[in-house]
Amino acid sequence: MLKKIGFTETALRDAHQSLMATRLTTDEILAGIEKLDSAGLHAIECWGGATFDACIRYLNEDPWERLRKIKEKAKNTKLQMLLRGQNLLGYRHYADDVVEKFVEKSIQNGIDIIRVFDALNDLRNVETSIKSIKKYGGHAQLALSYTVSPVHTIQYYCDLVEQVEKLGVDSICIKDMAGVLTPYHAKKLITELRKRTDLILELHTHATSGISEMTYLYAVESGIDIIDTAISPLSGGTSQPATESLHTALTELGYTTGLDLEVLDKAADYFKPIKEKYLANGVLNPKMLSVDPKALLYQVPGGMLSNLYSQLKQGKSEDRYEEVLREVPKVRKDLGYPPLVTPLSQMVGTQAVFNVLTQERYKMVPKEIKDYVAGAYGKPPVAISEEIVKKIIEDREITSVRPADLLPPEWNNIVIEASDFAKSDEDYLTYAMFPEVAKQFLTKKYETASPDSGNEETIKIHAII
Repeated sequence: MLKKIGFTETALRDAHQSLMATRLTTDEILAGIEKLDSAGLHAIECWGGATFDACIRYLNEDPWERLRKIKEKAKNTKLQMLLRGQNLLGYRHYADDVVEKFVEKSIQNGIDIIRVFDALNDLRNVETSIKSIKKYGGHAQLALSYTVSPVHTIQYYCDLVEQVEKLGVDSICIKDMAGVLTPYHAKKLITELRKRTDLILELHTHATSGISEMTYLYAVESGIDIIDTAISPLSGGTSQPATESLHTALTELGYTTGLDLEVLDKAADYFKPIKEKYLANGVLNPKMLSVDPKALLYQVPGGMLSNLYSQLKQGKSEDRYEEVLREVPKVRKDLGYPPLVTPLSQMVGTQAVFNVLTQERYKMVPKEIKDYVAGAYGKPPVAISEEIVKKIIEDREITSVRPADLLPPEWNNIVIEASDFAKSDEDYLTYAMFPEVAKQFLTKKYETASPDSGNEETIKIHAII
């Protein structure tokens, strides 16, 4: 009998984020937790990423209440979230005091494992998160954003792991958000990483390009400890490979998983009609369920694919989807080969859309791209050419320090700004993430909860992006 391979189930976070723009409701998730909690999983990823934004922007749900309810249901399995380092769950860098407060409240409300990453693999941007996770008793997992470029070599990741160990993390995840890690490179990479660290190694990939199962097999044979999968109805396409299938394949090869296939089958039966519901109402586009080998070229993450298509569809320009995908790697090269992961995936994707729809490259440039070029998000993997810098930010000064060093403490100001409509630290953090949306959401939430509010109608959701 070979070693045990742990499984992290992604259905309740990354799987539905990648397939259908994070639209599972809390009720659907809670019933799903009940089905999955006794399956023998290493962890259930159920929070973080885009779930926070989707809750308040589209579902009229409080993400903190969702987390507390999930914790009540999860009696046997650790809960995991995804955190974007100094970006937290928003799209800008936050001051250190806000980062620490967010980590504290995430753990207090039920999170056990926090997977933290920086889009640029700039470790300066994860230091505060890691320290805070350890301070409040959580499991700190550092995720390396995997991508392919002239600079992102195996040696690059080996050097990165040696730096990561100095941060005092509990485990390391190779985060292949676009599904571009091939079996060959997985074997080479993990074999070399195993020579450099004794920490638990986890692999996260996507089924987008059609090679994920083979990549997982080679990874397991090369020394990976945990893999990320999704229950079968929410697997495949831009999501992860199927939990049940990987369990069966590895078990037959002599590995143990600790999974109960009978329980997993019941969980799959629960999610099947939910999948059909979202297919029927158009939230889950069948395009997101298909294999696209071109992902190996475009390197576009699953969640980015579904959102790009939705944005173009809203603008009645979905016929230009392939054209936008071809533009993405060009923009990425111009910007110093950033890994395409939040927030850089959204930023690069938006710039690609602008370049295509305006028919002139960099005629329109979002503020976030300008800030990135000026160093506000950290150091690009490769220096951006003077020509592109000039075109995007002209003579603006470029910073070289840790971006958060330029941010004064902001927690007290957040509390003051939101005191009229927020009632808890969790509310203040919601406001910190998405000020305008949170103000509307919290105001409506407490008006609706008031005894004087009667049967006031709740917020209706019209937009699906």
